[in-house]
Amino acid sequence: MAPEDAPCIAMAGASGFLGWHLRCHLKPGDATEVRSLSEADFESVEALGAALGSASTVFHLAGMNRGAESEVYDTNIELARKLTAALDLQGTAPTILFANSIHSLGDSAFGRSKREASRLLAEWARARGARYVDVILPHLFGEGGRPFYNSAFATFCHQLARGEEPQVLQDGQVELIHAQRVAARFLALALDGTTEGVVRVEGTPMKVSEALGRLRAIHATYQAGIIPNLSDPLNLDFFNTYRSYLYPDHYPVRLQLHTDARGGLFEAVKSHHGGQAFLSTTRPGITRGRHYHHHKVERFLVVNGEAEIRIRRLFDDEVRVFRVSGVEPCFVDMPTFHTHEITNVGNGDLLTLFWSHEIFNSAAPDTYFEPVILNA
Repeated sequence: MAPEDAPCIAMAGASGFLGWHLRCHLKPGDATEVRSLSEADFESVEALGAALGSASTVFHLAGMNRGAESEVYDTNIELARKLTAALDLQGTAPTILFANSIHSLGDSAFGRSKREASRLLAEWARARGARYVDVILPHLFGEGGRPFYNSAFATFCHQLARGEEPQVLQDGQVELIHAQRVAARFLALALDGTTEGVVRVEGTPMKVSEALGRLRAIHATYQAGIIPNLSDPLNLDFFNTYRSYLYPDHYPVRLQLHTDARGGLFEAVKSHHGGQAFLSTTRPGITRGRHYHHHKVERFLVVNGEAEIRIRRLFDDEVRVFRVSGVEPCFVDMPTFHTHEITNVGNGDLLTLFWSHEIFNSAAPDTYFEPVILNA
């Protein structure tokens, strides 16, 4: 729980793609109170005002980007009008950070609606003496993007994970940035207290075909049982996004066990990247883990004994359970932003190999503790 004097952020569009990533970014330490505004809160100005409360900062991430042009245009403008009317009803003038888009520089219905919504928000802020930041975003990608809705990148990952062959319908220029990097920028802008006006967030420019080519290479390498080279931060972001679409159906991955008169052998990790591996023993009935990562690639592989691996996506209630055994070696690669644990459910000691793509750094462990089973 956030302390009573913690800053309060209201987030319109908290259940959307960027909203989920921003909530994940804010979650460690729970140092900030986050008021998540739902679609139902926008049904009336009164309901929205009550949901906003006395928030000192509002992230306006809500919007519509697919549908009939007239509906997209009207919806995005109406959201901005309701937000300002609700703030007037509350008598508050918080900082507003608006998730705008580079499409606002063009003439599509979506772009024009974002441009007009920003104008309305800016005019309201000037009249009320509030701070307003118009954050113009490039093309976002990341874990949890909806295929055939959020982006072509999400669609490509979805198709590759299912053995389908993605096609480039229009090989235009895109500017890609992971949603977590945008979340970090939003929080920094909220906290600096001075920046106003237009802020252009820059991504990495490339052709759509180049992005798909990189994803295809990652897919081919991983399907061959090899971790690709992750030294480039963008490649790590691509890989974590791609493998999020493999979860949960792809796991656990069975390893080929080679046996002869001497015993058995299997390949635990093959990587173009390196990383760190360690072994642990776990007593019967004991659980390890109960944490999640933002970017770390982590593999659990039971070498001897019986175990259950449990995984839950942040802000969800569903817990996935994978029963694994050293008799039939297999691994589960932990998806990012999913809290996970492993429990010895056998009668003897459990021997587990853990592998991470990076050497552990106690100053920046990228490990955040969170229960897997809620209300346990």
